[in-house]
Amino acid sequence: MITLTLTLPPEEAASHEKIERAASDAAHISRGSIGAVRVVRRSIDARKGRVRMNIAVELYTDDEVIPKSEERQWGDVSFGRQVVIVGAGPAGLFAALRLIERGVCPVIVERGRQVSARKRDIAALNRNLRLDADSNYCFGEGGAGTFSDGKLFTRSKKRGDYRKILEILHQHGAADEILFESHPHIGTDKLPRIITAIRTTIETAGGKVLTGCRATSLIRDRGGAVRGVETSAGERIEGEAVILATGHSARDVYKMLHREGVLLQAKPFAMGVRVEHPQELIDRIQYKTARGPWLPAAAYSLTVQAQGRGVYSFCMCPGGFIVPAATDEGQSVVNGMSPSGRNSHFANSGIVTEVRLDDVAPYMEEHGVLAGLHYQSLLERSAFEAASGGVSAPAQRLTDFIKGKASQSLPECSFNPGITPSVMREWMPESIYSPLAEGFKMFDSKMRGFVTQDAVVVGVESRTSSPVRIPRDADTLEHPATKGLYPAGEGAGYAGGILSAAMDGERVADAVAGAMGL
Repeated sequence: MITLTLTLPPEEAASHEKIERAASDAAHISRGSIGAVRVVRRSIDARKGRVRMNIAVELYTDDEVIPKSEERQWGDVSFGRQVVIVGAGPAGLFAALRLIERGVCPVIVERGRQVSARKRDIAALNRNLRLDADSNYCFGEGGAGTFSDGKLFTRSKKRGDYRKILEILHQHGAADEILFESHPHIGTDKLPRIITAIRTTIETAGGKVLTGCRATSLIRDRGGAVRGVETSAGERIEGEAVILATGHSARDVYKMLHREGVLLQAKPFAMGVRVEHPQELIDRIQYKTARGPWLPAAAYSLTVQAQGRGVYSFCMCPGGFIVPAATDEGQSVVNGMSPSGRNSHFANSGIVTEVRLDDVAPYMEEHGVLAGLHYQSLLERSAFEAASGGVSAPAQRLTDFIKGKASQSLPECSFNPGITPSVMREWMPESIYSPLAEGFKMFDSKMRGFVTQDAVVVGVESRTSSPVRIPRDADTLEHPATKGLYPAGEGAGYAGGILSAAMDGERVADAVAGAMGL
């Protein structure tokens, strides 16, 4: 096997035949002697006004055996010892799969509905008909990631076996490209059936996935160790430990833990807005030309220091849509998603700035470690009041947002429930507004044309990360003061996306199985 790195024009990189010919020429091997050429890495280089694709390939000759990806099997654990998992997002699902590999029977408790029912709830939400507090873009089978872009890029590769996570997703229906793209994604149109397939694997192995089941309190043994949860229906779900894998929007869980005396920690987080441009504009800025049929919708990643605070793009969705991400009445919260083809006419991204503990200090006396949750809620309610009700959202042209002036009209926007003109500076904290306004101007110096009246700012992007950390021991991953409780994933403050949450879920599952002597 020979490993090669090829640099090709996009139109040639789109053809496997041309990749094979380039590999043959680079290796000085006749095409007739080649058994196969396998792409193992692909990335775009758009520097210097010339777009090229960097492609790493493995070249196999006729007499070489091409290695196959491992097809994993999960054995029967229906009579195994049980562990309760709260939350069916990436951390919870992959914790369950790993527990099965270790011979443990997982019981997942998820407040929202299965994917099929959740789709109907989200369709109603997009039409601004109703908001279901238990089944929406944040809550339900698969977690917030199910109806998102499905981004699988992470900088936390040392925290776990990220290749294994990709292979498991691929085994359950994700496209081949996630195994070699430099910034892989699945797409909101394909994620639901992958989540369903993972649930089927868990249930076939004897695990349980209980949807529509909200955990309302902890069950402890006589020594105070957590052994399960009680649900809103009064049912007791018990096991030998509890993995807490709720997402960062599960405010009722934080409040329940605080009420029951579980140690929590306030932490910095980030909030801001979502900005949307015509995708064609982002393509021209990034590619320095109109995008041809061989290139994907262009993305961007921006970070600056503005007025002493970090301002950065978050969850950038090329060829995507802005969606309503509120979890309760009286909130205006937005997020972004993209289908697998990233073929919308719009490009959107969260643009957020850091929120420090000093910012939430005025609420500490009344709310303690949950002051950040209260601060989030205040901004979401302000945005709701600035909009026209329901799950519609306040909006402003980007140029007007920077100037702090009213927009007389708004450009076309992908946000289905509808947008309402609003001067965001009038209700947004200055510690958020001013860094954002300055940051946008600095972004324009990095991407000329970014600041334009054709871009729209929609509010608010408030669920980027948890304002609370649930502490755990660095070695055992168990809560330091509450035995039997194992925090995991984004909601606990230990991950920031599908891949990192899945890896963290696996790590915690290993820790639990190890503590059980397995």
